[in-house]
Amino acid sequence: MATVVVFHAHPDDEALLTGGTIARLVAEGHRVVLVVACDGAMGEARPDGGTDRLDELRASGRVLGVSRLVHLGYADSGHGRLLYPDPPDRARFVRAPREEAAARLAELLREERAEILVGYDPNGGYRHRDHIRVHEVAERAAKLADTPRLMQATLPREPILRAHRVIGMLRLVERYDAAELGSSFSARIEITHRVDVRKYADKKRAALACHASQISGTGRAARLFGLAVRLPLPVFGLLFGREYYVEVGTPREWLD
Repeated sequence: MATVVVFHAHPDDEALLTGGTIARLVAEGHRVVLVVACDGAMGEARPDGGTDRLDELRASGRVLGVSRLVHLGYADSGHGRLLYPDPPDRARFVRAPREEAAARLAELLREERAEILVGYDPNGGYRHRDHIRVHEVAERAAKLADTPRLMQATLPREPILRAHRVIGMLRLVERYDAAELGSSFSARIEITHRVDVRKYADKKRAALACHASQISGTGRAARLFGLAVRLPLPVFGLLFGREYYVEVGTPREWLD
């Protein structure tokens, strides 16, 4: 039985990128520790120390079967050009010293005696500043803790670009910037592991549905999120039944 620490930026990222992998690891007898850098709130935390999005994350973690859930204590940094000031009770993740965040994560890796750490690819997926910082912090923490294996959750860039063209033609949602997508995630040739999680599509979809705050909005991300959780399970499994990773160093077998 291995201990795998899965490190994400925000609540909901765990289900979108790694939900099926987490469920499969748990089903196969491994211990999974889920860590998020940010609490998902742009403002102050609740007086009880929680936020609605952290509550949603806890519900998702229960669905996926994680053994432990940890918030590193940072606030969201926001996406786009505007960088918001820090809330009074905590720093935004991108403003926190990288070495400090890495030391926090490394302490957990040593405590758990983790064999594998999962972070993000160098682009942070879709180039969100918090996601890029997750990549940087994960790399540093793995070195500090001497964690044997570092995996980077990602997606193959090429089918995303194809889907973007189809979405644009059908005008399903507002189109994303093609140039930005072209420098997001990872080229297919860089991907070392494609994990089949179709057997766990029900858990992945249920974990996504736990993040109700991300479905109820009016933006394009909320529309896509809502569409995903309403898909019939066979269709959901077909579209989201594989998850992708780049292993740093020499690739070895991992859930293949």
